[in-house]
Formats: sequence, C-alpha cells, structure tokens
Amino acid sequence: MIATTVLGGELALLGVLAATVGLGPAGWVVGAVHAVVLTALLARGERAEGRRPADRVTALRAVLGGAVTALVADGVAGRVAPVAVLVVVASVALVLDAVDGRVARRTGSASAFGARFDMETDAWLIAVLSVHVAGLLGWWVVAIGAMRYAFVVATALVPWLRGTVPPTSGAKVVAAAQGIVLVVASAALLPAAAATVLVGTALGALSWSFGRDVRYLNGARSAAARRRRSAGSRPAASGSPDPAGTPRR
Repeated sequence: MIATTVLGGELALLGVLAATVGLGPAGWVVGAVHAVVLTALLARGERAEGRRPADRVTALRAVLGGAVTALVADGVAGRVAPVAVLVVVASVALVLDAVDGRVARRTGSASAFGARFDMETDAWLIAVLSVHVAGLLGWWVVAIGAMRYAFVVATALVPWLRGTVPPTSGAKVVAAAQGIVLVVASAALLPAAAATVLVGTALGALSWSFGRDVRYLNGARSAAARRRRSAGSRPAASGSPDPAGTPRR
C-alpha cells in the first residue's frame, strides 16, 4: 500500500535529516503532521481508485516535499536551515514532476486522483518554498504560495469559478517557473536585488495566469447566460414535435 510506505518513508527521511544536518522540535512536529495527513489522503485515494504507477512517483515527490517542509519549519522557528540540503531535496522533487506525467502516459495510469495529487503536491512545495524565500526577501513572497489556495477559497464562495479552464503552454510554463525561481532564490547565490526582481517577475507572471483563468471563466459564464436567454426568448411552435418526436401540448 502506497500510503503506509509513504508514512514510513517520510518518517525515515526525517530521521536521516535529524542524524545528518539536525532537525529541531518544530521540524519534527511539522514533518510528522505532514506525513500523517499525506498518508490519510493517499489511503482514501487508493480505496477510491486503486494503485497506479504514476502515483508512486508523485508520492515520492510528496515525501521529499515533507522533508522540505520540516526544514523550513525549523527555519521559521529560529534554527538555521541547511540551505544546500533544502535546495537539493527541493530540486529533486521538481525534477520528478516531469517523471510522473510520463509514467502515467506510458502506463495508461492517468486518473483524476493522480492529476489532483500531482497538482496538490506542486502547490504545497511552492507554498513551503515561498515561506522560506519570504524570510530572505520579505513576506510579500508568500503571495506566490498562497495564490492557489486563495483561488480554492474563492471557488467555494463564487460558483462560476469552479469551471474548467483549458490548459495552455503559457500557463504550464508559468507554473513550472515558480518552483525553479523559488529554488534559485532559496540558494541565496544571487544578490538580493537580483533575487527580488526574479521572484517579483515570477509573482507577476503567476498573477497574470490566474487573472487569465478568471477572465476565461467569467467569459464562459456570460456566454452560458446569453445562450439561456436566447433559448428562453424563442417562442415554442404549437404542435411542433420535441426531440423525441412527441408533439408538445
């Protein structure tokens, strides 16, 4: 079962971090909570849809994301985060993002759960990295990680935002760039001014991408409303057959 493997794997990875670079109480607690929640969600998904090869790759990415989460939690709590380890682990997780999609296509194991799992794993890693980079450049960076979750809240309040937006290459590039930019900024190899411009550009691009989605969904809502008004304004011809061939009365 993937869920139990993930639980054991993430706890073992936390133990390795504790033995090598050190892990404080905050890192242990946050990492353990991440592992338990992830395990519960995976167990639920497995019961609903079964196991799929691509989900195993995504689960590995999620475990690595849990390690990053623990390291960042330690940093927020005041401990010095091992930047090199954080950057390497996050980079491996980002590289594997290109692997699970290929595995899903080659094995025919794509599923709604797998797509959602992949998206949530990406979103969580970006959110955690944005918190880390915020400690270097300012808390405005958290907007990168919070934007997707803010959109989820908005969909709960505004029904027409729940529609489907067709994927575009531009949106995919913007989404992929967020993790790369945040990892580069996390490495702290660039001057602060250059890192600020880089991350600010990524935030601007992400804002444009979400804005485009909102405009598309609003346009789709308006078009649907016009179709309903048009259909409602057509007079029904007396005695004309309905689609089933039965005369209307």
